[in-house]
Amino acid sequence: MKYPTLNEEKKLWKRGYKVVACIDEVGRGPLAGPVVACAVCVDPQILNTKYKIQKLRDSKQLSAKQREYWYNIFSFHPTVQWGIGSVSPQVIDQINIYQATKLAMKRALMNLHHKIDFVMLDGNMSIDVPIPQESIIKGDEKVFSCAIASIIAKVRRDRMMVKYHRKYPHFRFDKHKGYGTRLHFQELQEHGPCKIHRKSFAPCNL
Repeated sequence: MKYPTLNEEKKLWKRGYKVVACIDEVGRGPLAGPVVACAVCVDPQILNTKYKIQKLRDSKQLSAKQREYWYNIFSFHPTVQWGIGSVSPQVIDQINIYQATKLAMKRALMNLHHKIDFVMLDGNMSIDVPIPQESIIKGDEKVFSCAIASIIAKVRRDRMMVKYHRKYPHFRFDKHKGYGTRLHFQELQEHGPCKIHRKSFAPCNL
């Protein structure tokens, strides 16, 4: 199994880009809840960490317990800076999920509160900022900072959906996090959409 590396960050550091941000998102596909992005900058000193960072993987390849483990390490790590951006279901319905994802990424970058020299984005996205940037397909599987961003974004969004479960317990958002599972479709048929469902998504347009 291949693991994300710091190779891309090292190349950019050598080219003079001292502060490199990587952005990943989670929540484009769910029928409910926000789309969330995380922007991450790592310091070269992270190479000296005591943790086995070479074993880090992107969030999709980790269990919930493993994601929480890495989240608790990197969200408080002195060599890692990060910012979160989210866009509500209501705004998703207004501007579409593609534009909402770009907006979440831009908000995450702004919430870093740091002068950024270069941006790497997971997938084929680009954002409207006056900063050099590069899109990397499957960046969360290849680029170390993107893998961290994917984990932080996933954990933060999952926690949001658990909170929504307390408000709308009959939808069981704590189980499926808003994704289109069989259970979620059954709940939609029985109860109809609630306030955090994306009405522009066909299954919620009942």
